[in-house]
Amino acid sequence: MCALRDSKGLRCVVASWRCVVFTKSSLDWCDVLSEESRRSRHSTGRVPKMPGMVIFGRRWAIASDDFVFPGAFELFIRMIWWIGILILYSIHKGKFNCTGGGLLHSYLLVLLVLLAVIICTVSAIVYISMQGTISNPGPRKSLPKLIYTRLGLYIPELVWAVVGAIWVSDTDVRCERTVVNVVFWTVIASWVIIIFTIVAVVIVFDPLGGKKTLYLADDINRNLESSQSGQLFYNVKKTATRVWERRIRLLCCCIMQDDDHRVAFTSIAELFRTYFSDTDLVPSDIAAGFTLLHQEQDKVENCPKEPEEILCHSHLSHVTDDLDIELENAAHYMQFAAAAYGWPYYIYTNPFTALCKLSGDCCRNSPTDSDIIGGDHLNFHFGSILKITGLQYRDFIHISFHNKIFEIPFFVALDHKKEAIVVAVRGTLSFEDLLTDLSAECEDLTLEDVLENGFVHKGITQAANYIYRRLINDGILNQAFTIAPEYKLVIVGHSLGGGTASILAIMLRNSFPTLRCYAFSPPGGLLSKSLADYSKCFIVSVIVGKDLVARLSMPNMEDLKRRLVRIVANCNRPKYQILLYGCWYEVFGGDPDNFPTELDGRSQDALTQPLLAEESLMMHRSPSYNAIEDESPLNAPPQYPHLYLPGKIIHIVEETSSRRWCSSDVKYTARWSKETAFSNILISPKMITDHMPDVVLKALNNLTEEKASCITCQIEGDFHTNTDSF
Repeated sequence: MCALRDSKGLRCVVASWRCVVFTKSSLDWCDVLSEESRRSRHSTGRVPKMPGMVIFGRRWAIASDDFVFPGAFELFIRMIWWIGILILYSIHKGKFNCTGGGLLHSYLLVLLVLLAVIICTVSAIVYISMQGTISNPGPRKSLPKLIYTRLGLYIPELVWAVVGAIWVSDTDVRCERTVVNVVFWTVIASWVIIIFTIVAVVIVFDPLGGKKTLYLADDINRNLESSQSGQLFYNVKKTATRVWERRIRLLCCCIMQDDDHRVAFTSIAELFRTYFSDTDLVPSDIAAGFTLLHQEQDKVENCPKEPEEILCHSHLSHVTDDLDIELENAAHYMQFAAAAYGWPYYIYTNPFTALCKLSGDCCRNSPTDSDIIGGDHLNFHFGSILKITGLQYRDFIHISFHNKIFEIPFFVALDHKKEAIVVAVRGTLSFEDLLTDLSAECEDLTLEDVLENGFVHKGITQAANYIYRRLINDGILNQAFTIAPEYKLVIVGHSLGGGTASILAIMLRNSFPTLRCYAFSPPGGLLSKSLADYSKCFIVSVIVGKDLVARLSMPNMEDLKRRLVRIVANCNRPKYQILLYGCWYEVFGGDPDNFPTELDGRSQDALTQPLLAEESLMMHRSPSYNAIEDESPLNAPPQYPHLYLPGKIIHIVEETSSRRWCSSDVKYTARWSKETAFSNILISPKMITDHMPDVVLKALNNLTEEKASCITCQIEGDFHTNTDSF
């Protein structure tokens, strides 16, 4: 045991497992693992406590502190129910001489007693579940017995629900109609609660629960390197992969599945298994961790930035002018990237008028079948593209709405305003696109006479290969340059389309040296460092705010998991308090929590058992997390290579937001940024909305309009100055 405090305010709190260092801006570990505690674990031979409850000999996807809210809700319903039955019984006491009244009298008496016992049991469950913290489950060690008791009470409740249903359905009953109606709704309530309980059990069922518990028990009693332990761990991994594959197949049951889909399913299942298999957190722990991380990030948001987060441009005028030019170009080409989404985007941004405009205009100038590849019911997609871009039908060279896994829609059009041939690639809009996104394995991209051994996102690269073959082999670009030989080639896309456009631009760079690419909100795990550096001379990425997708890569996800485990394992707030305050904070704002440690202000004697430390929340022998053997989990060798955003990066940040009843005035600032500034996933309500194409377009338009108004004001000021001089 140790408790240290230095002049800088660091406080080191050591439980019997590990010493934790908290700073104002982050949580760091001093990796001290008590040999005495390690020996005691192996000598007892008992499985360490896990956040996931172990009931009926298997682990479930629910923790012992997850019964507060559902228990309180059931307690509220049961209390109203019990009071209502008690009032009914009191009013009709002595009036049970009707036909069927004897059974009714017995039914109400037994129901009152049964409800009273259930209320007492649920009250005890709620009270016990409120004790302790996520990392200190000791005060809740009696909860499994209460759960067994509560589950046992479902048997007489089920029997009595059947008895009540028989009594209500008996046509010979001649009791008061009010009593019959009350019993009827009582029976309905009983069956609803029973059905909801069954659904809840199905939801919290962990298909790997038995194997995880067995593996942990084996892990305590056996050498980790033994053949038996290795075989058991292999079986756990194999089963987990099958479970994830079944889940993905069920999710994608509405789409036709071929060999490409089956390969993608297996690849994605292996990815999910690798990421989630080493974590013993339940979903509510993750929700609490996200809440704490958001508050922690808000606390340090105004702190001095790290060197890599400082603006990477100077105040030289030519650099500022370059940013202004690129912002103006990005605002223009973002319309093409948004138009690639077709009618869903157009209706989303024009919910009241879109359908009327499309139904009135789209069928008027319907193109021939040879102009469009893939289905476009009622010509809504093409009509929306015309509306958004403002182009004419004759300006389009090729349009493809064909959509399969690794094959995404795109169109090629002539942009006379910028004298460019624009290739616009659509972002994620279907299950097939989502599978392409999730096929996140790395593969080599070798460019002839440029560089070798560049790593890229596998699924997005295959999508880029598909469009490359269409553009080159089908002669689409030759046709475009035959019509407009003096035009330059510009490739644009948003989200998945932005990542595909970036890799496509790299593939076409040798053939079209003047090519430019604008990638809006592209995925973060896209290119290796060498390819990212190579692309900076012809690709511009535009990122808004705390966009999740731009920070989404496997190393970043691993870092998020580690940060989440740390902050969850070392906060002394009960989970229900974390979630309640977190909901209030997300909706109404306020001051972030202080994240005190488990021993902060408390004595070690108050703890009923050793705290669950970081490694206790992770499954042993994880390929991506090995906190016990390493000096620090942050220093563990990465399992996944680091992939980065493409090209030069423009980061747009919301500067001010003055919201009123009917309107909101949001202003943005833009700056050049480095790819290392996106090495952490930021938890925020805007992490999703900042990725939406309408938000990106709005931010770019805001910046360009503000710049135009500033130029106008400056010209008018100079004019008045010159006039006054005369």
